[in-house]
Amino acid sequence: MGGSARRAPVSLNTSVPNIARMNDYFLGGKDNFAADRRAAEEVLAIAPEVRIMARERQDFLHRAVRHLVGRGIDQFLVLGSGLPAPRNIHQVAQSLLPDTRVVYVSDDPVVLSHSRALLATNPSTAVVRGDTLDPEGVLADPGLLRLVDLSRPVAAVIPHALQFTPDEDDPFKSVALLRDSLAAGSHLVVAHAVFDTHPEAAGPLAEIYRRVLGRDEGEPRTRKQVLRFFDGLDLLDPGLVYLRHWCPDNPLTTQGPERTWSVGGVARKPEDWR
Repeated sequence: MGGSARRAPVSLNTSVPNIARMNDYFLGGKDNFAADRRAAEEVLAIAPEVRIMARERQDFLHRAVRHLVGRGIDQFLVLGSGLPAPRNIHQVAQSLLPDTRVVYVSDDPVVLSHSRALLATNPSTAVVRGDTLDPEGVLADPGLLRLVDLSRPVAAVIPHALQFTPDEDDPFKSVALLRDSLAAGSHLVVAHAVFDTHPEAAGPLAEIYRRVLGRDEGEPRTRKQVLRFFDGLDLLDPGLVYLRHWCPDNPLTTQGPERTWSVGGVARKPEDWR
């Protein structure tokens, strides 16, 4: 188990910036405090496109979920989920297939509190405490097993947790363990910021997030490095691409995708997996 999985749960402290609340601010939400806004504005001063990137990530996840429901997936596991946002994954999926089961996983007390309050009356969803670096623990959670049948295909969605996990915590091993534990025909959805086209922003942004997280965020990754998360899986077309390029609803929105430098991909675990 990596260092992040060994960390004690973070206490609720509104005077300290929080990644989930910062992302809420980027999305124009109201669930954030002065400390979150100050840290978020530091990020925006270096990379104002981060606000656009947050929206593009949400749009990518919505398209991926719609695509997977269309392929017959009716179980979703959202690892490292953030604060509830307009049109959450369960809302997108259940609008197309009402019986879809969705489980959100987080070790952030802010996210857990908000999400449980929001989903209290939805019997087809659950929120459980867990760490992306501990897939075996997550998949053994009774709250998850109450809804998800692990003998059937599941879509594991990792919206942004991997980009905040350093290589020293071996997130590649954790994702491989998750892959191995899921049934054939399951899918992996990953969104991840990359710095191929903006290497000059990597260091300053990493320093801000190191302070927010209170630990080493690790070196920012390139697209080639992110591709490793899909080892052993079959990437669906169009592959691991800038978010705007992944099955856009409107092809005109694909103009200038490198400006926002986030990539995403969806991959399937083959039926002949051994």
